[in-house]
Amino acid sequence: MFELQKQVACKLTGLGAALALVSCAGSVDISRQSLKAGATYVAMGSSYAAGPDLGQPKPDMPKRCSRDNGSYPSLLAARLKLNLIDATCSGATTAHILGPWNELSPQIDALTPETRLVTITIGGNDINYVRNLYVATCDSVKMQRVCPPLLIPTNADWTKLEADLRKIADEVRLRAPKAKLVFVDYVTLVPEGKLCSSVPMTDASAQTMRQIAAQFAAVTAKAAHESGAELLNAGELSKQHTPCDADPWSIGTLMTPGTAPWHPNNAGMRGIARALASKLVG
Repeated sequence: MFELQKQVACKLTGLGAALALVSCAGSVDISRQSLKAGATYVAMGSSYAAGPDLGQPKPDMPKRCSRDNGSYPSLLAARLKLNLIDATCSGATTAHILGPWNELSPQIDALTPETRLVTITIGGNDINYVRNLYVATCDSVKMQRVCPPLLIPTNADWTKLEADLRKIADEVRLRAPKAKLVFVDYVTLVPEGKLCSSVPMTDASAQTMRQIAAQFAAVTAKAAHESGAELLNAGELSKQHTPCDADPWSIGTLMTPGTAPWHPNNAGMRGIARALASKLVG
């Protein structure tokens, strides 16, 4: 495990400088100009935007996308009376926003010049984030198999993710030049302090996952900042709402029927939607 920590530390060189951009990007307010009721809103991203197992599944969607009515895009659209085009899909990577995914069209194709708001939550599947959370708790939940190793993102992985996020932002600007563009990063899943039964991992694994989450947030913030997009720092908003806190915004490893482990829960989606609405319209 010492070697794993050493490996993570080497790969996160320069994290301090990147994290400074998180604070910078997170402090920028979206224009207070209100979105008109009925404005077209396109949501893109992975399961952290699609909201699997949160409310009723949406009709006429690809089954594997698991878009539910409890997702933050659905809640935000209802709150601001926007016309939501939900292109999110569970399991998606940045490649599936920019290009096709088997029978699915690129998520970016949902944009038109009439689009006035775009939100994006993506990147976790590019760096095996949720997969690593499962691996980090594999021994503790006594799965009947040999636990695989963590897949620590390399410097090349981080560089590619940032470049892909910037490509997405560029495409949004080209296809929907009048749209507000907001990157929404991932909620905090591993607490800074004491762990609990919902996060049953070793201290070393917990520290590794915190470092990966911090680098992920920093890369997202840097891409947003340098592309002129906005950032909703859901990770910062949820620091006191981990699966180990009294008011959790996410689900840990406990396998409760009808829930998606290591994902935002209803409270988390409501919190994100509320924060977005506040930034968008005050």
